[in-house]
Amino acid sequence: MQTAQSGPEEDAIRAIIQEHIHLEGPLLPILHGLQKAYGVVPQAAVPLIADALNITKAELHGVMSFYHDFREVPAGRHVVKICRAEACQAVGGKALAEATLAKLGLEWHGTTANGAVTVEPVYCLGLCACGPAAMVDDKVVGRVDEARMAELLQEAGA
Repeated sequence: MQTAQSGPEEDAIRAIIQEHIHLEGPLLPILHGLQKAYGVVPQAAVPLIADALNITKAELHGVMSFYHDFREVPAGRHVVKICRAEACQAVGGKALAEATLAKLGLEWHGTTANGAVTVEPVYCLGLCACGPAAMVDDKVVGRVDEARMAELLQEAGA
């Protein structure tokens, strides 16, 4: 229900909070619900979540920054995750990551200017024997070198 002080977005956020508040440990389900609905956790949701769960905004920020899948800004149309675990680093993952970021002119969690690609670190994709590994959207790719990454980025429109 929209009140005189709230707008449609705030009411929708409150509805998502209420859908999950009855769960044990409701914070993560609430954040996932908001992320699913908006593609981000809207800034307007922060005080509403904090109030509903009786936590501070700082505590909420700590959870959101710990779990990198929660976004405060929209991701690109495609998300490229590059494995940063030791097994992938041992077979060139660090060099692959550095070359990819340099080629795109990005830092971790950055998005290309055309909004096509966001690059993020991930700490194991389960392809340790086929490293370096990456994931483009939901597709996991093994034995990625700079040439293969260039192909993946071209397919993604970067």
